[in-house]
Amino acid sequence: MKIQLIGLGKMGFNLAMNMMSQGIEVIGYDADERTRFLANEAGIKVVGSIRELITMNPGSSIVWVMVPSGKITHDVLSQLAVEGKPGDIVLDGGNSNYKESKRHAEMFSQAGMSFLDVGTSGGMSGARRGACLMVGGNFEIYNHCLPLFESVSCLDGCLYAGPSGSGHFLKMVHNGIEYGMMQAIGEGFEVLEASEYDFDFEAVAKNWNHGSVIRGWLMELAQEAFGEDARLDGILGEVDASGEAQWTLEEALMTQVPTPVIALSLMMRYRSKQDDSYSGKVVAALRKGFGGHSVKKAGN
Repeated sequence: MKIQLIGLGKMGFNLAMNMMSQGIEVIGYDADERTRFLANEAGIKVVGSIRELITMNPGSSIVWVMVPSGKITHDVLSQLAVEGKPGDIVLDGGNSNYKESKRHAEMFSQAGMSFLDVGTSGGMSGARRGACLMVGGNFEIYNHCLPLFESVSCLDGCLYAGPSGSGHFLKMVHNGIEYGMMQAIGEGFEVLEASEYDFDFEAVAKNWNHGSVIRGWLMELAQEAFGEDARLDGILGEVDASGEAQWTLEEALMTQVPTPVIALSLMMRYRSKQDDSYSGKVVAALRKGFGGHSVKKAGN
């Protein structure tokens, strides 16, 4: 199997390495020359342009796109719709808005190509060792790509979500839930930080992750973060909001579904931009742990 991969950043690079470890041939492209160099050094075959990438295979191709959501994704997909070949299958594995994915599916259909929206979770380690995939689009095309999806996902980590847009809709709601869970963890440790007790936060996180109701990967990441910086003194509690929780909240407002936890967790992301907080430090550390998101160093 041969896959053409556009986007060799944190997620795309690890996904490429995952594919190659499964015996899948990967040809990659990234707009950043330094990123292409590092990918090539790691053994990934790279090319210098999207045009070169999509013309390498005379037959139909599977092109997996892993670039930031928004204009970059739309520009890349628009180029593929114009320059690609009838029969090509394009997979959008980024965090695109599901409404855009529905429009992209129609765009590729008119061009004689197929499109699947692939909500991708699990962070960098998931991309490398077994992702969680939520896939929307034509079921026959999904079945055609299923061997690929199963090879790069963890056991039971691949789901056919439904028609176009449904994969990214699921990922949107997933990320809204993620916001709430991370905020709760952050606020809990802020209560501990303000208490009269001198808790060992790494030990607390380790304890909570063994047999407790709140055990899980986020708690493992909390333990790792406190192991590296016992009180997270080295980072600011400033946390970016990448968009998915806002989209989830907008959908909830439109359908009149109450989502107070997700709404308030999003507001706390905005608040973190105005004033440093301990819960913000914890959430920032968790995001860095699973997604490699940058953190702002204290004192800068």
